[in-house]
Amino acid sequence: MVKKKRLRLIAEMARKVRAYRERKARPRESQKYALDYETMKRPLTGKMLPVLAWQDVRKESRLFSLLAGMKMFGVGRMFTRKSWLEDQPEPSYWQLTRVKVDYTAENMDHGKAWGILTAKGKTESEVKEVDKVMYHDWRLIPKHMEQQFKDFVPLPDPPVRYVPYPPLLRAMLLAKQRQHGAGRTPEEPLLPLQRNVALNKDYFQQQELERQRKEGTAV
Repeated sequence: MVKKKRLRLIAEMARKVRAYRERKARPRESQKYALDYETMKRPLTGKMLPVLAWQDVRKESRLFSLLAGMKMFGVGRMFTRKSWLEDQPEPSYWQLTRVKVDYTAENMDHGKAWGILTAKGKTESEVKEVDKVMYHDWRLIPKHMEQQFKDFVPLPDPPVRYVPYPPLLRAMLLAKQRQHGAGRTPEEPLLPLQRNVALNKDYFQQQELERQRKEGTAV
């Protein structure tokens, strides 16, 4: 007969209390990403921001610094980043669908946001959490420019012409290249998906003749 497991109510309650205390002791977003703008250090960890980021920190804004002063915290509006505008010719932006504000923050400029990402002109279908909201490079897209971002039509992806070899065959080809390469760095072998030859009887006969010519006539 299987022994019935005894319920340990006090132990279970103690486990829940410990988990609750750990969750309460965890630093909030406003504490974790707080920044002293004079020393460029985070008070919680004492770490200093990279020097290259100081200019953006002083001139640009975090996402929730923009949302805190907007109607409905910017839900429905489009936001982009300075790095996207400078590095990518195609438009990339977030359209916010939901915002969860940390009301314990002094200026309500911390929290989490969700939206639909359009990366390089290609819009994703699922709602995702916006990442890197604490970076100082977020910009609000003006309403008169929103349609310009939406009307962009991305170029179709080029067809895949080459694929990697299977691992064992790839290792064999790389070893062969190292053997005959005389110290040169071997090139990554790729398998073409399309051959511009007709795989007929004449093709295989020609391949056999070339192989015999290279090997020579047997004695």
